[in-house]
Amino acid sequence: MSQLRPAILLLLLLTVVTGVVYPLLTTGLAQWVFPAQANGSLLEEKGVVRGSALIGQNFTQPDRFWGRPSASGDAPYNPLASSGSNLAGSNPALDNLVAERVAALRAANPLAPKAVPVELVTASGSGLDPDISPAAAQWQAPRIAAARQLPLEQVQALITQQARRPFLTFSGEATVNVLQLNMALDAMPANP
Repeated sequence: MSQLRPAILLLLLLTVVTGVVYPLLTTGLAQWVFPAQANGSLLEEKGVVRGSALIGQNFTQPDRFWGRPSASGDAPYNPLASSGSNLAGSNPALDNLVAERVAALRAANPLAPKAVPVELVTASGSGLDPDISPAAAQWQAPRIAAARQLPLEQVQALITQQARRPFLTFSGEATVNVLQLNMALDAMPANP
């Protein structure tokens, strides 16, 4: 019985420290040091949240840039069902899926070059990737320019402007966030 009291006190102390003090401290520090990231990297437009810069969205309209396909369960880009397709490179189902996606992209982008960027037909490991390469965005530029009646050069310049390069050039390649690119496209003045 003499050992029960210290055990209970230690349990209560550790519960308060690890269950209350530590979470409040880390949340407060995150809000102070990295407020945007701590709140989900949300992107707003005119006071309305359009989405997160960290999770892709299912854009299918012809006047929008499209991201990587999503393999996340029944609903595309569902963060509660994040996963890859789990199809091996030798699986015929993957070949059929890629062939269907290539055919659909070519039909939607008849003015684009024949070779479709691989990231537009394969899902990422998480199924939620919000970024594509500038080359994949440039491949879609003719469709966007035609749908929005904009000069192709203007759409290509927007892609170049929105491309983000890694801090250390040897640590990765340039990417374009699809949601941010579409928001910048919406902010462009309409062609007279």
